[in-house]
Amino acid sequence: MSTGPTSVHRALRILTELAEGPLSISELGRRLDVHRTTSLRLLRALEEDRFVRRTAEGHYRLGPRMATIAHAASAGMDLTELAAPHLRRLGADCGHTVHLGALDGGQAVYLDKVDSRQAVRMYSHVGALVPAHATAMGKVLLAGLPRAERDTILGTPPFSRCTPNTRTTREELDRDLRLITGQGWGLDDQEHEELIHCVAAPIRDAGGRTVAAVSVSVPIMLLDQDGLLRLVPALTDAAGAISEELGWRPS
Repeated sequence: MSTGPTSVHRALRILTELAEGPLSISELGRRLDVHRTTSLRLLRALEEDRFVRRTAEGHYRLGPRMATIAHAASAGMDLTELAAPHLRRLGADCGHTVHLGALDGGQAVYLDKVDSRQAVRMYSHVGALVPAHATAMGKVLLAGLPRAERDTILGTPPFSRCTPNTRTTREELDRDLRLITGQGWGLDDQEHEELIHCVAAPIRDAGGRTVAAVSVSVPIMLLDQDGLLRLVPALTDAAGAISEELGWRPS
């Protein structure tokens, strides 16, 4: 029995390659390492069922059937369910409290939680609301919004003060949001609760929109800020893995 790639495998490879942008028959042949006639035969079959379409320039791109399938898959996705194994793995690796959250107006809501293994724990629960402007998770979610939408959600400053470190002016908050956009993660330096600091990273959907965030929260008596920042690579890896589950592809 042959163990080489079948027509089905090659057709799936074509769809995967076209997900990155339009390609010519020759380019597809080189990427799949098959003869031009094989690529053409597969493309014609895919085009007949509207999985791909041919452009005026003679290139091939994903067709409307793929958009329909992607929409159906997205509608059937449960973010919490998809994220759960990644959150558990992150919690096991770092040993501290992990949250999954999304925006709910001007607040962030916890959708899931992995408890810390430490004796000193952060009090929080699924369904709890926290101010977006005063938490790492909330700031990451705000940073992913268009400016006009963000301003509408936040309302008129000064924003409510939770601790002496809370960003209460638009200028202070904007500085943090620009930093988050540039580095891909955010920090809460005791801005929501004194003696608690955390880091958060965005979760993106197939279109690149920030739809949720994952965070790690630690009491400062257990871990100083340098130690907290050493958790960022594991945090961003987890957020990236969840994003890929939702169809996001890093550029």
